[in-house]
Amino acid sequence: MHQAGDTGPHTATVAGRSRVPGPVRRALARVLVRGADAVMRWVTRRLGASPTAGREEISEAELRDLVAVNTVLRGEERQLIAEVLAAGTRHVRELMVPRTDVVFLDAGLPIGHAFRLVRDARHSRFPVIDGSSDDVVGFVHLRDLAIRPDGDDVAAVGQLAREVKRLPASKQVLTALSEMRREGHHLAVVVDEYGGTAGIVTLEDLIEELVGEIHDEYDVAPEPLPAGGAAPSEVDGRLNLTDFAEVTGFALPPGPYETLGGFLMCRLGRLPAVGDEVRLDRWRLVVSALDGRRVARVALARIAAPRRAEGDVAASG
Repeated sequence: MHQAGDTGPHTATVAGRSRVPGPVRRALARVLVRGADAVMRWVTRRLGASPTAGREEISEAELRDLVAVNTVLRGEERQLIAEVLAAGTRHVRELMVPRTDVVFLDAGLPIGHAFRLVRDARHSRFPVIDGSSDDVVGFVHLRDLAIRPDGDDVAAVGQLAREVKRLPASKQVLTALSEMRREGHHLAVVVDEYGGTAGIVTLEDLIEELVGEIHDEYDVAPEPLPAGGAAPSEVDGRLNLTDFAEVTGFALPPGPYETLGGFLMCRLGRLPAVGDEVRLDRWRLVVSALDGRRVARVALARIAAPRRAEGDVAASG
């Protein structure tokens, strides 16, 4: 501690002797520390372990604990970290637009015809295929079709196709986001385990998984949530299991499906029809609309608890 008027650092003393080591002691200490560190590295190598394993690796649970006890992070920062950790466990197939909802353009389609097909679409990038949606050869941007230079001799969509990235459906969200940002891709084709096209995913889809929905003037307005935290009376059949639980407040059991529509199809054991009903605990899930063979809308209704008989009430009293 410095007193007023001091001009230099003080050295603490014990029994009148300085605790600052001399040059010989400092040199000897350096030799001992380096020797001990070398011995530690040798021992850990002999044991087959990494000498820095304990300092570099941290489990998700440990990280969550560190965030929980941290007093510097604000609420929004804690929420963002929690969402990033949650995204780390999800896969691209959970966020993709399924192939049945994708607008594919055939490579041989004339430019003018293709532009008329997509000019009113809510998307700006479209996969280009060579006859089959399982054979994607690239993608085109809406402006590629709308803005052509004078004297341009390009006649078909395939001549404008750009390289497209492919991602396995099992790819984790954070890894996919990192890859697409690093490589400058805004759209990727999601490939299933058989090599076919499962759907597409955009960079915006992956970012929204971390920071929430990003709406612009071309997006359909999100469905308003009912007041008081109650479950909505109707939901989209494409909701994945995680989003369904978040929107409704109750979870569907895990199984060989990823969406609400897949759950209904699994429970029914056939393709659903309008009016089909599945009961789960205290809920009725009714197919209210189809889009082709896909479940488009599902109505939700609580099942009233059975009224107890007067004798049961008296007995319980």
